[in-house]
Amino acid sequence: MSCASRTHGSSTLDVAQVVRRLTGLSLWRSEALAMQVSAVILDGVPQEDADAAVTALREAGAQAEARERPKPDFLKP
Repeated sequence: MSCASRTHGSSTLDVAQVVRRLTGLSLWRSEALAMQVSAVILDGVPQEDADAAVTALREAGAQAEARERPKPDFLKP
């Protein structure tokens, strides 16, 4: 699972602080990630962790969703 996020102007710092808490990135990098139009915040995490991250990001003012990454077709025999 992955967690993707988009922010709206005034809540960027709040969202950046949540991104920092979730990823361990610096505040500067977290803010840069939060300001991207659409960014994958977490990748390859269990469903429960992705849902918790989505909830935290939404509470901070971001539009967030958990997505399941499709399996690549080239791995099929």
